[in-house]
Amino acid sequence: MTLHTALVLLTALVIGLVIGGLTFLGGGPTAGAVLAGLLSAGSSVPALRRLIG
Repeated sequence: MTLHTALVLLTALVIGLVIGGLTFLGGGPTAGAVLAGLLSAGSSVPALRRLIG
């Protein structure tokens, strides 16, 4: 795994954790918070590839 890939995936993980945590703390159900975190992490990968690359 290249350094670029590791950085993109780690940043996507942090984004997903933050979004999921904020959704949960905002009163959303646990399943909704997990789904929000997964969707935000997955959708941020292409943008991060372009921004960091």
